[in-house]
Parts: sequence; C-alpha cells; structure tokens
Amino acid sequence: MPKDFPRARRVADQIQRELPELIRQEVKDPRVGMLTITEVEVNRDMEFAKVYFTTLGGEAEHAACLQGLQRASGFLRTQLSRRMQLRVVPKLSFVYDRSVERGIELSQLIDAAVAEDATHPKDE
Repeated sequence: MPKDFPRARRVADQIQRELPELIRQEVKDPRVGMLTITEVEVNRDMEFAKVYFTTLGGEAEHAACLQGLQRASGFLRTQLSRRMQLRVVPKLSFVYDRSVERGIELSQLIDAAVAEDATHPKDE
C-alpha cells in the first residue's frame, strides 16, 4: 500500500480548486466546454499532475475537449504558477474519467435485473 504524501495531496487539492476557474475564465478554445474536474493526482516529487475530468456529450466531444485541454496545458500551468505559491508547478496531463459513465451503466444493469426479477413468479 503506497504511503500518503500530505504535501502532494494538498497541492492536488489546490490545483483541483483553481483549475476549473482558470479553464472557465481564461481558456478561449471552443473545444473546451463545460467540464468537471473529478480528481487530481500529483506524484510525490510534484513534477507531474494527472487531472481527471468529465464532460457531457458523446465520444467525439470528449476527444475534442481532451485535445483542447492538452493544447492549453502549458498556459494553464503558467496561470497556476501565478496563483499558487510553489517553486515548481507540476506538468499537467489530462485524462478523461469514465467512472461516472461506468457507474450509470452499472446502475442501469442493476435496475434491469431487479425489474426482470420482479416479473418472475416467486418460488416458495
């Protein structure tokens, strides 16, 4: 089990608070629309940050948003360095978070199984 690194966790939390505001106010790329930052993971030497996000829409919109975020990652890193008091701001890499979609799919499967079970007569 990996150790918890409190400073890396605090930096990740700060990035998670600052990044949505920066994206909403500063990024002018039309591919980057409404998105939610679900999690930020910073490695312990604080060189890299993996930013997980979700968007509404189809697969094409997810891919376009990812391209827009990757293109704006240097700009976002620069803006984060101005807002955060860090010597080195981690390099940002963006990853589309499929956990929300997967949760919805599993919930639908459970609902379908319960509905199908209700149609069968009870065994006594």
